[in-house]
Amino acid sequence: MSASLALTHLVPLAKEVDENKVTPGVLGFIVFAVMALAVWGLMKSMNKHMQKVDFKEAPDAEAEKKADSAAQTG
Repeated sequence: MSASLALTHLVPLAKEVDENKVTPGVLGFIVFAVMALAVWGLMKSMNKHMQKVDFKEAPDAEAEKKADSAAQTG
């Protein structure tokens, strides 16, 4: 009996909502929040991995020899 009474009180509230308006609702917010947290976690992980990378490249000995020989002949 109380369920039907609660339902009758909620029906007028539902009529106030525009039937032509579509909203994402709670599920849409939860999905968006989970995706935002996943992107934040991936960016944090990528930043940690990028800081481990050493961008200083060791000079190539063979390339230097070729450049020196080309400079001497040219």
